[in-house]
Amino acid sequence: MLSRKSLVAPALLLFLPALLAIAAPDESRTRPQIRPTVPTADRTAGNRVFLERADVLRKSESDSFMVLVNDVVFTKGPMIMRCDSAHYYSESGSMDAFGNVSMEQGDTLFVYADELNFDGNTEIATLYADPGKKVRLINRDVQLETDVFIYDLAIDLGYYEVGGRLTDPSNTLTSLKGEYVPSTKEANFYVDVHLNSRNSTDTLDIYSDTLYYNTGTHIAELHSPSRVINSRGVIYTTLGVYDTDSNRTTLYDRSTIVTSGGQTLTADTIFYDRNAGFGEAFGNLEAVDSAHNAAVYGDYGYYDEAADSSFVTGRAILKHFGEADTLYLHARYLQTFRRVDSVHFEADTLAGTEAWTRLDTTHVAVAYPRVRFFRRDMQGVCDSMRFTEADTMLRMYVSPIVWSEDRQIFGNIIELQLNDSTIEQAVLPDQGFTAQHIEADHYNQLSGKKMTAQFENGEMKRLDIDGNVELIMYPEEADSTINKIVNAESSFLTAIFRGRTTELIKMWPQTTGAVTPLFVARKNIYFLPKFKWYEGIRPVDRFDIFVVPPAMEELMQAAGRPLPEINYSIRSSLSAISPVPEAVPETSQPEPEAPTE
Repeated sequence: MLSRKSLVAPALLLFLPALLAIAAPDESRTRPQIRPTVPTADRTAGNRVFLERADVLRKSESDSFMVLVNDVVFTKGPMIMRCDSAHYYSESGSMDAFGNVSMEQGDTLFVYADELNFDGNTEIATLYADPGKKVRLINRDVQLETDVFIYDLAIDLGYYEVGGRLTDPSNTLTSLKGEYVPSTKEANFYVDVHLNSRNSTDTLDIYSDTLYYNTGTHIAELHSPSRVINSRGVIYTTLGVYDTDSNRTTLYDRSTIVTSGGQTLTADTIFYDRNAGFGEAFGNLEAVDSAHNAAVYGDYGYYDEAADSSFVTGRAILKHFGEADTLYLHARYLQTFRRVDSVHFEADTLAGTEAWTRLDTTHVAVAYPRVRFFRRDMQGVCDSMRFTEADTMLRMYVSPIVWSEDRQIFGNIIELQLNDSTIEQAVLPDQGFTAQHIEADHYNQLSGKKMTAQFENGEMKRLDIDGNVELIMYPEEADSTINKIVNAESSFLTAIFRGRTTELIKMWPQTTGAVTPLFVARKNIYFLPKFKWYEGIRPVDRFDIFVVPPAMEELMQAAGRPLPEINYSIRSSLSAISPVPEAVPETSQPEPEAPTE
């Protein structure tokens, strides 16, 4: 007989599979798919964080956060955030994410880190990298790397304060502090900023403490003392805009450009196109050429490197720093340019050579109109002036006059042979007249068709006159007094001087004239027909070169050189790239014609 106990055991065996099925855990229930925190919420709300999924979710009653493990995904508007694990504060929407942290927005913006702290109230994400690694932000072709990256999702602004590097196809930028806005591609860099061009065929380095940069346009704005270094020189500025693609820059606030050849240009505003080799300067420009001991000043100027030409106007002044003294010269326009001359050589049958032509290049400087210059030992005026580097000859045109101490020279053209701005020879090829003031109404005077004067240490030592010689002299007696006047005419003359004293005068082949005691001399023999003394228009100091006396203006007008109107026709190049200031005064380049020889 079976006991109750023996009957229960088989029954349990019959129901055991069902009991086991009930007691056994359902795998789909132990690893549930985590549902969104607020299932019915609008996921397009950009200020809310939603938990999309995780493999494991744990919550302790003592903790204020949920623990999420494996394949954790959050969303915030269009932003998707992933990590290996996270602590999630559902009430505030804050989180701490760990391991393989990433933030993705569409197919353009990606941020990678090892740890993320997100504050749901401020919408600020702070991302960290493990030692030896970097937080990386990738926005299309732009990459930013740093140890700690702070991203303000509310205003789409990311920044770092522990040093970082931003790289785009054109440049690499490093700094201690930096900001980047992915949506606008604007970046700001502060403290120890360095921009370096990635162009292997170019050289460009910018050093600054405040630099604004756009990764779309590759234009840098400089807002602190900065250096721009390239193969052609260095730019020093405190405010400027530099297009790193076109190599065009606009500089403000008294910037300076120093070329590799030692020339410097400083002005209130400078536009410079490095590729074209063209620059413009506006306002109080100073161009210094140390190689030629010269400097140019003015209100506007430009330089064309391809044409090797320059132009300055607006209270323009040229300074030449000689060994003895400085020459100051003013004209309305100062220009320099390169001239190519063809030199033809005839065939030489004896030497067995054929005819051939050589091209000679020289630099020419031109000043016009109303030229006035001053140096302590020499002063002069004319309407136009041309200096040719090849022969170091300075040519003065239209009523030229030169003074040296108590001597005055004038003619239709004056050619001065210079050595370190010191006159070695003066040639008046078309009518010349020289006068020396003795006292009162008494002047030594010489006139002729062609006149050549030799100088030594700034003093005239020899004078040669060819053709139509006319002379008035006041010979000094032994006691340095004068008591007679000499009037003479001849075809040729040579005179030798020592200071104020005439040591020798030779006239040939025939000489006519007279010697008259002063006490019986009539005043009508005191002066040659062409005598004029222009002391009233002589520059008296370096500031007087800017003053054109009425008598000088009348002289130029009488010579058929009316003062031309200023012609402003060329547009300013400042609009080539966006300037930093809101408004820049419009300035134009005049284009008058240069004088011809």
